[in-house]
Order: sequence, then structure tokens, then C-alpha cells
Amino acid sequence: MATPRPGQPEGDFLARVAAALDGGADTLQLRCKDWEARPYIALGEQVAALSRARGVPLFINDRVDVALACGADGVHLGQSDLPPGWARQLGPGLRVGLSTHASAQAAAALAQAPAYIAAGPVHRTPTKPGRAAAGLTYIRQVAALRPQVPWYAIGGLDAGNVHEVLAAGASRVAVVRAVLDARDPAQAAAELRAALRQEGPA
Repeated sequence: MATPRPGQPEGDFLARVAAALDGGADTLQLRCKDWEARPYIALGEQVAALSRARGVPLFINDRVDVALACGADGVHLGQSDLPPGWARQLGPGLRVGLSTHASAQAAAALAQAPAYIAAGPVHRTPTKPGRAAAGLTYIRQVAALRPQVPWYAIGGLDAGNVHEVLAAGASRVAVVRAVLDARDPAQAAAELRAALRQEGPA
């Protein structure tokens, strides 16, 4: 996930996103909580150009209108966002990813034929303030559902603890700080990708 930091120069943010993609990030989500539409679209267009050049799908967090305006591949929706059916009516060509935080939510999300689901947060994270950690137990519960779509463990994950979620049954992770805040985002992305390939279930 790509989330600009308060006060971060746009050029630095875009350079870090590009480096993460070059390091092996294979799906990208742009997350600009509380941004107004026009700046969100403007940044989304630039991120879309980066992802498109590398053949990586881009999802826009929360906003169907922004996803359509900047030419993204899809939209990522949380539990309190627009229902997936409505999102598909507004943007029939958009793929829809869904956040889940409990097993009942995961089952309900999977019944709506999403492009993917996200499960977590595994650990407390400043990216989701006020959200209690779901823990590894939840990752095991989602794995037991045997999702037929890609699913991502999220929340406070990095190269130092990714083995925990892989052992619990996940094979994909979504991160923010572990890559975009790294000294070398490309290397951080490559290390995570290597860990997933080495330890993830076949």
C-alpha cells in the first residue's frame, strides 16, 4: 500500500513508489485518507502511470470516483465504505478489493466475488489507528476458509515477522512502512518478495 506521509514531498513519495515497484511489488494500493478528490486524483494519475508502465494493477482506497478519474484498475473498500454492489454499479469495469477484520466479515466478503480480500491487522499499526490487532488467530481462520481469490495479511508486517503469517497460512502480505519508509524501498520490497517465495505455501 502506498500512503503519503504528512509533509512528504510528492517527488520523494513517487520515487519511493517507483522503487517499490521495481523491487517486486506486484499489486499497488494508493491510500490517501481524508484527501479531497482533486489532489487525490492528481496523485492517483501519477501513481497509475508508474504502475501501468510496470504492468502492476493499481487499486484506489475508498473512492470509486477517484479510481475512475485516474484510470485505476480497481477500488479497495473497507467495512464502512460503499457496499461492493454499489461500487460495481458506479464503476462496472473496476475490480473490487475488500478489507476484513473478523472471520464472519471474511466469509461475507468472499461471497461477493472480490478481486482479493485483506485480513488483519495482524499487529497494531499507525496506518489503522484505533483498530485492535486481529492477531495470527484470524489469519488461521481465513486460511481455513480456503479462499479461491488472492488474500493478503496486513498490519505491522515486515521482513522480520512475515514468517509468522506465512506459517499461519497466508501467502501474500500488504505493507506500508516496511517498504515505503525503508532506506532502500526496492531492496525492502525484494526481500519481502523473496521471503514469500521461499516460505509461502505452495
